[in-house]
Amino acid sequence: MEEKTKIGIIICDRYRRCAGGKCLRSLRNREGAFSRYKNMEVELVGYTTCDGCPGGNVEYAVDEMKSNGAQAIHLATGLVVGYPPCPQITYFHDFIKTRYGLEVVYGTHPIPQKYLIMHDQLGTWDDSQWKKIIQPTLVDEETRLSYN
Repeated sequence: MEEKTKIGIIICDRYRRCAGGKCLRSLRNREGAFSRYKNMEVELVGYTTCDGCPGGNVEYAVDEMKSNGAQAIHLATGLVVGYPPCPQITYFHDFIKTRYGLEVVYGTHPIPQKYLIMHDQLGTWDDSQWKKIIQPTLVDEETRLSYN
């Protein structure tokens, strides 16, 4: 039997009441940033918020997730598509990678079409750094619409 890849998810605190439906659906269907796990067994070992700006829970939550076997941490799509997107997202990425030596993935579920349209109008993701950040969650229009 193939060994499971264990992951954790950190969501934006402004969505703290989120039940995780889009993230869990995309994990189950291997869509968005979870497409990297096609034909692999995955176990979710942690799901929590950053605890609000500036993200005080990131240090402690990732420590617990790693102790539960996490090999990768996903910074949820909500951190990317919120208005405004998380100003700490690249710091979280670099901190987790440096402090814990874990793979850090930008995003979870595909970017919903309505967010793509609005952020395109706002020019939010026009620079090269944001283009890299949104890449794992860009999918075809039909899939984006299904996540609206």
